[in-house]
Amino acid sequence: MALGRITEWRKLPVTLTELCLATTLRCGQSFRWRQCEDESWACSLRGRVVQLAQDDTHLRYRALWPAATEAPLTPPASVAEPEEDNDDTKDLIQHYLNLGPNLHDLYAQWSASDPNFKKKAPKFTGVRILRQDAWEALVGFICSSNNNIIRISQMVDKLCTHYGTYITTLDGKDHYEFPTPASLTGKNVESHLRELGFGYRAKYISRTAQMVAERDDGWLDSLRNPESPVYGSKPAFAGEMKPEGRDGYRQAHEGLLELQGVGPKVADCVCLMGLGWGEAVPVDTHVWQIAQRDYKFGRGKHSSLTKATYDAVANHFRKLWGSEAGWAHSVLFTADLRVFSERLSVKVEAKVEVKVEDDGFKPGTLTMQETEIIKKPVKKRSREAQDDKALIKLEEVTTTSSERVKRRRRR
Repeated sequence: MALGRITEWRKLPVTLTELCLATTLRCGQSFRWRQCEDESWACSLRGRVVQLAQDDTHLRYRALWPAATEAPLTPPASVAEPEEDNDDTKDLIQHYLNLGPNLHDLYAQWSASDPNFKKKAPKFTGVRILRQDAWEALVGFICSSNNNIIRISQMVDKLCTHYGTYITTLDGKDHYEFPTPASLTGKNVESHLRELGFGYRAKYISRTAQMVAERDDGWLDSLRNPESPVYGSKPAFAGEMKPEGRDGYRQAHEGLLELQGVGPKVADCVCLMGLGWGEAVPVDTHVWQIAQRDYKFGRGKHSSLTKATYDAVANHFRKLWGSEAGWAHSVLFTADLRVFSERLSVKVEAKVEVKVEDDGFKPGTLTMQETEIIKKPVKKRSREAQDDKALIKLEEVTTTSSERVKRRRRR
């Protein structure tokens, strides 16, 4: 299929400690970014495909626009292909990647108030909370119920392929816009999604799409944090922070709970990653296990993940980290994901030395001295036994060849 205009690669001065694409785009926030053959990342955003790459000091980007015959029939004025001088892709990615806050300062603030964060964070710098479209975040996290990142991404890809508007093709991969609520309200949508493998989530997506489409235009975005508005809008004060979060956050959370397939965790995911409420702390089984392991939950009245315990965990993290508690929590959540477990693993090396000693031995006798590395898995809690590689404890033992033979026979 023909390509439209492709802009030149441009760059922004952004260090890896301020943004790490390979972490941020894979940690379960957005499910549409795909890695290209050249290891860059691509996703359709507001009528174009945005392609991103980075090195230690800069973020590189370009936009791929649809050919005239492939453009949406009635595109919004904001996504029409711009003239070269009016390309807003720079502003768009700065907004989408949430590049405004100084991440070094935020990490320092969270580390000062939390020794556990201070311990884990150095291996997971550059994690940012994206400013996603609220509707996309809502559907993505409805798909997340009893699911994993790979399967959620596959479901979202099917939604875009079957119900989204085609944009262009890059590296043999067709890119589509995320489907609108109206496009998912047809009478056969639920049955079709079941055929595509969505299971019980098909009903939730179809009915929620109907509910959102029937409400006033812009209802979902009306739940946004005014300090983190939609692209192109100016921020406004969002109210005073409280232990349970700002009033606007609580109202957004309650409003989302009215929708099909949305419980407290999904509502908090959407509040944090789709509506910009930084104090939203989604507490799923992963976070609950982090709370038990590292923050002494799981005892007394908080021995199981009840509604009261859910709120207690979230309030505890808000007390620790403040109005961006959800962001800090996402760093620890990322550190617990299996896909990143290699950052916490230890390299194992074996060293063998062979030497000839003449004194006390017959000429030509070899004495082998071996440095043996014994790998001992450290017992961990069930969450990590399932989702993380076992940590390796290294013990260095020096033996002679004769001793090593005896040890092998005893095993």
